Amino acid sequence: MERKAAAMQHTAPGRSAQYTATGEAPAASPAPGVPDGTGGAPTVLRLRPPAHRVDPRAVAWWTWQAVLVVLGVLACVAGLLAWLWRMLPLPVSAGAAALSVLLSVAYVTIAPRRRYRVHRWETTDEAVYTWSGWLWQISRIAPMSRIQTVDTARGPLQQMLGLATVVVTTASAAGPVRIHGLDHERAKEVAAHLAATTQATQAADGDAT
Repeated sequence: MERKAAAMQHTAPGRSAQYTATGEAPAASPAPGVPDGTGGAPTVLRLRPPAHRVDPRAVAWWTWQAVLVVLGVLACVAGLLAWLWRMLPLPVSAGAAALSVLLSVAYVTIAPRRRYRVHRWETTDEAVYTWSGWLWQISRIAPMSRIQTVDTARGPLQQMLGLATVVVTTASAAGPVRIHGLDHERAKEVAAHLAATTQATQAADGDAT
């Protein structure tokens, strides 16, 4: 049974979403001044960002993650240079070590803040909508009718910072939709809302068929 396109209404007080969802493709609207397609001209579609940023403490979480990754990489580089030190000229070894440290510092400094600026999320009675990434950015919309399970996950660093990740498993081959870096209490509220809305939506679909 085909689902009719429904206007997505934002659940946070005082704000509303201005996009629609068909259940299969990201919602969008014609750009100003562009024909809407009724006259035969192609429509330019644009998707607005989700309404919410993640918790600011996510910057610290991603920074600690980056530090752990960098320490592992630097340890590998140090071991490789120690093994090759007889075969490599000193300037080459020193240059490789300096470059590794420089790239590591840049990664730890830039990546977490960039991720905080990119990562956004929104849930409505129709779908879950997320943006994530930093170099490569991913936009995901999961209709409620395709949600299978909703969970929260908390690693050691997230527990220290009072954060959690909402994991929304869907029928998509792309894998689960994740909302990273939420306050733990907020994450529980979001998970409960999604579980209740999904159950109601799927029950309504079942009754309709």
